[in-house]
Amino acid sequence: MLGKKLVTALKRGDTRALFLGLGMVACSVLMYFFIGITIVPKYKRSVWTKESVCKLMKASIKEKVHCIFNKNFGEENIFRYPCLEVRVNLTALGQVVMLYYTEDSWTRNPKCFYVPVNLENFDQVQQDVESIKTNFTKTKTFPCFYDPSRAEPSVILERLYSPDKFVFTLIWPTLMMTGGILIIVLVKINQYLSVLVASKYVRGI
Repeated sequence: MLGKKLVTALKRGDTRALFLGLGMVACSVLMYFFIGITIVPKYKRSVWTKESVCKLMKASIKEKVHCIFNKNFGEENIFRYPCLEVRVNLTALGQVVMLYYTEDSWTRNPKCFYVPVNLENFDQVQQDVESIKTNFTKTKTFPCFYDPSRAEPSVILERLYSPDKFVFTLIWPTLMMTGGILIIVLVKINQYLSVLVASKYVRGI
């Protein structure tokens, strides 16, 4: 009787562990799919791959840009934020070009250095833009990234979709996938050993 209860408990434990492993594998597959449809296309479109040094030529707040919060085009949904324009001398080529904060900044608004994250408080946004402008005037030479083919003349300050960051996004789903597969393999080995031991026990009887 005790042996049967032990076997039943082992089977329940194996089933739960197997479901856990399968769940981990399924979650990792979903994460890979999400990365494939969101980050991979942006990574492929990122042409700013060569690092160089940029020298500040001009940093000015030239205008207020209209930003629409949603599809309702009422006045209450329009926000204006200061547009910081930054022009630098790309020392590798000796060209004066526009500087953007990241690849997304160039995509969202090609007129401005960056688009503020929080657009609810104009005073705070204006203060942040002024602070960034001041930092540029203090540090006039800094690293930047450009397109070596020069198909895109602008440069960016930071890369969101660099190879090392792309690999970093794959670490968690890879670890989850590996852990799930390892659990499944261990469950199968445990089931095989249980059957092997049970068959030897039956033969001994």
